[in-house]
Amino acid sequence: MNEPQAPKIEFPCDYPIRIVGHSAPDYKDFVLRVVTKHAPDFDGHAKMKTSRNGKYMSVTVVIHATGEPQLQALFEDLKASGRIQMVL
Repeated sequence: MNEPQAPKIEFPCDYPIRIVGHSAPDYKDFVLRVVTKHAPDFDGHAKMKTSRNGKYMSVTVVIHATGEPQLQALFEDLKASGRIQMVL
């Protein structure tokens, strides 16, 4: 039996990303700086959500993705910071 294949993404497209990390006063600004570095046309709109106990924050953004290399570089940069727990 074959494994189900993930749907193929057709670029360019609007691509939602949720970035989860430990709560900090500068967390949103940090995330937006990294996102803007990889998606210069990003409009800065972001949705914030804090976990029930306040330990984690998530920032959800939608970027205009140009291709897989752009997304890979963005994800790697976020994870390399040490501040990010998960990128969805």
